[in-house]
Amino acid sequence: MKKGQIYEGIIGAVEFPNKGKIFLKEEDKTVVVKNGVPGQRIRFSVNKVRRERAEGRILEVLEPSPLEIDAPCPHFGQCGGCTYQNLPYEEQLRLKESQIKTMMDEAVNGDYIWDGIKSSPVSCGYRNKMEFSFGDEYKDGPLALGMHKRGSFHDIVNVTDCRIVDEDYRRILACTLEYARETGIPYYHRMRHTGYFRHLLVRKAVKTKEILIDLVTTGEEMPNLKVWADRLLSLSLDGKIAGILHTRNDSVADVVKDEGTELLYGQDYFYEELLGLRFKITPFSFFQTNSLGAEVLYNMAREYIGDTKDKVVFDLYSGTGTIAQILAPVAGKVVGVEIVEEAVEAAKENAKLNGLSNCTFWAGDVLKVIGELGEAPDLIVLDPPRDGVNPKALEKIINFGAERMVYIACKPTSLVRDLEMLQGRGYKVERVGGVDLFPGSYHVETIVLIQKRTS
Repeated sequence: MKKGQIYEGIIGAVEFPNKGKIFLKEEDKTVVVKNGVPGQRIRFSVNKVRRERAEGRILEVLEPSPLEIDAPCPHFGQCGGCTYQNLPYEEQLRLKESQIKTMMDEAVNGDYIWDGIKSSPVSCGYRNKMEFSFGDEYKDGPLALGMHKRGSFHDIVNVTDCRIVDEDYRRILACTLEYARETGIPYYHRMRHTGYFRHLLVRKAVKTKEILIDLVTTGEEMPNLKVWADRLLSLSLDGKIAGILHTRNDSVADVVKDEGTELLYGQDYFYEELLGLRFKITPFSFFQTNSLGAEVLYNMAREYIGDTKDKVVFDLYSGTGTIAQILAPVAGKVVGVEIVEEAVEAAKENAKLNGLSNCTFWAGDVLKVIGELGEAPDLIVLDPPRDGVNPKALEKIINFGAERMVYIACKPTSLVRDLEMLQGRGYKVERVGGVDLFPGSYHVETIVLIQKRTS
């Protein structure tokens, strides 16, 4: 087998994240391809060849999988935002459950209780936050605003009919793109580092229906954005616009970064409600992107953590303090640690808003802050970013000797790595489950109850 060779084969198992496996009998080798589903017969080219397996790229689907359906989104396959919209939702859940269970069976020492995977209450229009990018549909093509084309760093797909958001997002996106095109001002080019328009950030609460809109541009002096804001305010929307913002970002990195934000209308925050609590959310603070799914996840976390009466609970990587405040009414004290200062301030405000006096929040890196907290926790909740817990921070966390931990992972491969250290230092995995917060994509939340061994 050589790089560039073309083969045909049927995708068997699909491992996390989205790695379809094809066994070529004639070559006695397994080839891994992305963006396929089990049962598809495909034609693919070989990109890399290694001793035990090779990597390839799908060129054409010759025969659809028996499981496949027509994707509800017209952009599916071109846009890189979703992977499994061509599978019925029940099949998506089966696939994700199989992936998590296989990984946990390999990672966990001994027996554990498998709680399966819980579905999202809604599988379409579930997102409460989207970051759209400006660019061109193809090199030197017309201005586009949407999601990156699958496999492309540059090209942007106009996702005017995106199905993972509701109609309000689609109307706001169309209005903004029309305005940007009318100005004739170029988008920010990632290679040349010139241009103006960068991103459109839209957040909408499911319960309150409040909407926050933020246009991210470079710091160049350009048009009066009041025209854009007035057009947004004239739109017929199901929700209510709480604020319209303009954020400047001259960073070279292709990420939404706040280097100064001005208010064009309303306020720079909105409110969402989860499990009877009210949360103030600012433009860049972390909040689960599926509000109804988050309620399922946090109910599961509350069940896993168990009895918290008179206990000290640490909520590490606490974001806007959602988990901390859900646990606070039935705990002795909850301490949250979060590196994003804006999120910490929001968490403090949210605690006051919900009448919770036994929550405290610290701003800083978990690695640096946990040694300064001045007390030891009885219970710990870990909800780290995608890369998991810094090994040095995990060492300090283990040294607290907490009787129970609940680990919520948005990337199960990072969880697997961290479980190795936790189990090697006296902890046992008791229960594992999944919650699908991201229908249509390969992402999934995994939640684990970890108990300190008594002998």
